Amino acid sequence: MMKIEAISKKHQARVNKAVNWLLKYNTFNDKRTRAEDNGNNKEYVKVNRKCESSYDKFLENMDELPKREQIQIYKSAMY
Repeated sequence: MMKIEAISKKHQARVNKAVNWLLKYNTFNDKRTRAEDNGNNKEYVKVNRKCESSYDKFLENMDELPKREQIQIYKSAMY
């Protein structure tokens, strides 16, 4: 698992949550792409729902962070 060190230690838990949801989103996005490439519509719909849900949770956690912490995550290789 990749880790991003928070600028302010009091935000580390929220940064970890946001990064974890981003990693889950990335995994689901890869699965969604494979399902689309294979023409598997049923799998695509299933994974797309998970993809959207995980990205929503990522954004919820990002909203709780200060701008400087958000920028650090958006500039990371994971995003």
